[in-house]
Amino acid sequence: MDNLHHLSVNTNESKSQSLPQAAAEIQQLLKQLEQTNPTATEAQQEAFVSAAIAPTKKERLINALKEGGQGAIEEFLDNPYLNVAIRIIEGWRNP
Repeated sequence: MDNLHHLSVNTNESKSQSLPQAAAEIQQLLKQLEQTNPTATEAQQEAFVSAAIAPTKKERLINALKEGGQGAIEEFLDNPYLNVAIRIIEGWRNP
């Protein structure tokens, strides 16, 4: 029973660690796009990030948004990128 509890705790920890990493990755991608194409449209931003993020990370972000709402994502992103990132994740959730 202790091993099962330990496994569950480790799984939850890895999920919580992956969310900040994935959110930071989205933010970094948006910053990168902003430097190379400062006039990128929202659709271009979404396409750029969607192409660069692995499907497993997309799933984690979708689940985080479902479970914790926007607050789960907001704490990991700088304000200028927040709305774009949330719209991108919502787009993945509702293609």
